[in-house]
Amino acid sequence: MTTAEQTYDVIVLGAGSTGENVADIATRGGLSTVLVESELVGGECSYWACMPSKALLRGSEALAQARAVSGAAAAVTGEQDVAATLDRRDGFTSHWDDAGQAQWVDSAGITLVRGHGRLAGEKRVVVAQDDGTELVLLARHAVAVCTGSRGAVPPVEGLADVQPWTPREATSAKEAPGRLLVLGGGYVGSEMATAWQQLGSSVTLLQRGSRLLPALEPAAGEAVEASLREMGVDVRLGSEVRSARREDGGDVVLTTADGEFRGDEVLVATGRAANTDEIGLDTVGLEPSRYLDVDESLQVPGVPWLYGVGDVNGRQQLTHMGKYQARQAGAAIVARARDEQVDLADWSPFVATADRRATPSVVFTDPQVAAVGLTAAQAADAGVPHRVVEYPIGSIAGASLFADGYAGTAIAVVDTEREVLLGVTFVGSGVAELLHSATIAVVGEVPISRLWHAVPSYPTISEIWLRLLETYRG
Repeated sequence: MTTAEQTYDVIVLGAGSTGENVADIATRGGLSTVLVESELVGGECSYWACMPSKALLRGSEALAQARAVSGAAAAVTGEQDVAATLDRRDGFTSHWDDAGQAQWVDSAGITLVRGHGRLAGEKRVVVAQDDGTELVLLARHAVAVCTGSRGAVPPVEGLADVQPWTPREATSAKEAPGRLLVLGGGYVGSEMATAWQQLGSSVTLLQRGSRLLPALEPAAGEAVEASLREMGVDVRLGSEVRSARREDGGDVVLTTADGEFRGDEVLVATGRAANTDEIGLDTVGLEPSRYLDVDESLQVPGVPWLYGVGDVNGRQQLTHMGKYQARQAGAAIVARARDEQVDLADWSPFVATADRRATPSVVFTDPQVAAVGLTAAQAADAGVPHRVVEYPIGSIAGASLFADGYAGTAIAVVDTEREVLLGVTFVGSGVAELLHSATIAVVGEVPISRLWHAVPSYPTISEIWLRLLETYRG
């Protein structure tokens, strides 16, 4: 095996969207940077998560919106072309070819090394390259671990042996399975149950807990559950899987207290695991297979040259939050390389505070769920004096124009001492585009008295802001 050695200012392990952004910020700051990637440049979001999953969902959403408008509904005379939908999905993944992403890396002045990288001591990474050679990379300033996470399979008897789908298989499948069992009713489980039921599968969703989307407001899970049932999904709440097997005929069989459930495939969407088990963390005194502990600048305490950015730290496993953390970490790396002081106070350009203050998220089910900040339950747990304000979105003129019989809910959690918004949740068709206004209001801690003067345009669904404020004022 041939071994070579190269030195850079910054080494980034993982060329997903998080790693790309760390490398870009560092390079723009004048540092030489190398990206190490063992799979596809662009990572999970581009090929197996955000982009393909939303492409699978969008066709059904567009049809539902057209059918919800009298006059336009008459033009919808056929069913969705599943093959064309899958082809469109493939287009968004560039057919799992990362040539375009690799070209961007090169144009940004970043070096790309393909292969599996492992830490091998302080500021040292050994890469087993795809061509069979070994490359030793040395960092002058920092190593950023951006290796992300993967779908985890819980320790249920026989489950790993049935070759279950993870979210990767669910978003890249070449055809709709006849019968799909979905294990887990969180974001991924709810979205994929929606997508494949509408693309022709017969879906059974098994949720261990008492409601779907348990991290969100109860009204959100209830609305999504009702919608899934209406479209034909067999939703089973409080259903704990005890064992799994695959029979000779190919059926996957899940055994629960309520009996057996059969399918052609089973999607496990019950959580994520950190991709830290084979990257040499033990060589720098850290425990493999665990999420990296980091400070607000994404630096690993006790290892000042090491950063854990994005999913790998387990703080908020969302693409936009990984990119946000990457921008903050990249700025901190550049500043420290210049021997500048890095302030860890709130609102510093070097720290990530949004993931504990106000993380925006959207569940692209039908209806959509868009949420930011605290739920009412979280505010209560935190001991913050608050009041919950709800308003039916369907009573807004703009919503009535958007769709006949529009049904939806807006929920605001207000800090009654400071009179600022702690959190906002929208449930309804097309509400994703309302979310950023709520994010600005929560992050900016805009007083209710000031929001009163932010007049929503008429007739749009944004009028919900006025109705929430009116309801709060009484």
